[in-house]
Amino acid sequence: MIYPSIDKILNTVDSKYILIHIVSARSKQMQETHHYQMPESDYKSKKPLGRALEEIEKGLIKY
Repeated sequence: MIYPSIDKILNTVDSKYILIHIVSARSKQMQETHHYQMPESDYKSKKPLGRALEEIEKGLIKY
């Protein structure tokens, strides 16, 4: 199961399609640059997709 829940994130993002676009772009950016907005130990997920969702939930990514 993916953390955080997509239902919680949809309260801050208007559309599932926008969410998919933002998460995919951010996860690709993390894979290419290895730049994270939080310390790596603070992430619950080990994969870039989950980490991007966590950043959106915490309000670190604005769209």
